[in-house]
Amino acid sequence: MVRKSVLITGGAGFIGGHIAEGLAAEGHDITVLDNFEPYYDLGIKEYNGDAVRRTAENNGGKYDIVEDSITNADLVDDIVSDIDVLYHQAAQAGVRKSVEEPAKVNAYNVDGTINVLEAARKHDIERAVIASSSSVYGKPEYLPYDEEHPTTPVSPYGVSKLATEQYARVYSEIYGLPTVSLRYFTVYGPRMRPNMAFTNFVSRCLHGESPVIYGDGSQTRDFTYKDDIVRVNKQLLSDDSADGEIMNIGSTDNIDILTLAEIIRDEIEPGLEIEFDEARTGDAEHTHADISKANELLGYEPTIDIREGTQKFIEWYRENEDWYDPLVRNS
Repeated sequence: MVRKSVLITGGAGFIGGHIAEGLAAEGHDITVLDNFEPYYDLGIKEYNGDAVRRTAENNGGKYDIVEDSITNADLVDDIVSDIDVLYHQAAQAGVRKSVEEPAKVNAYNVDGTINVLEAARKHDIERAVIASSSSVYGKPEYLPYDEEHPTTPVSPYGVSKLATEQYARVYSEIYGLPTVSLRYFTVYGPRMRPNMAFTNFVSRCLHGESPVIYGDGSQTRDFTYKDDIVRVNKQLLSDDSADGEIMNIGSTDNIDILTLAEIIRDEIEPGLEIEFDEARTGDAEHTHADISKANELLGYEPTIDIREGTQKFIEWYRENEDWYDPLVRNS
């Protein structure tokens, strides 16, 4: 193995933190840039950082975390000057948040991305792996989504992620910067954001409260377990097979939200009734990934289906409830 110096923007967050931990386990030198936006309990981000630090120390690599923003162009340029590979995971997350503050989402997700790509181009790094999202598709004309499906996002967040991946494509085509953009489909697993439907269902059931569905529950999601996301990102550290490409990374195993709530409820507290509330503005009705392109270029195959992943997450949640669950932390 060739030891590399890796920058992970947003590396104290859920996906970025797991990618950082996975690369640290292989002895690479990790730098994390994260602005610690208080979008959710920052104790979770601190825990992510501690996990990566321990892993790096146990495997002979270095770990450094910089608390600042990708909107700070001079700082980004300085950090990128010393790295080999970039994983750009930083973004203002949340569809509903983007509806409330579209300008803020644009500043982070679009302007910040240009800063990152410009620094990567200037310093001629080996590769930039960019996090995109299934939110770029919007309303489905057909399912599953392949990469040729029209991109008509229904939220400012989706628009910002579409701009992110298109800037990455342009930097690859015009400047020769090796970029790969991965359209994630609803990633879940340990240390995920606590304000997601998945975590809300588990938390409420563990506390004897009915899970609440926004809408009628017919919405479907292609849930992707974090291990599959980490594996493909680790592969791209040295695999150039997908340079210049944009591709779906999902599970192909979509499920409607009502069924998900029932599975979680039945696993934890079968006697609970499921409650319904008004649908949220900007949420996509359906997501379902066609992963043929990622399979062809990278041999990507998901390994954990939604029922196995749900059981894994509930087991982890029970073991970590004291520091992770917002109702316990704030009591």
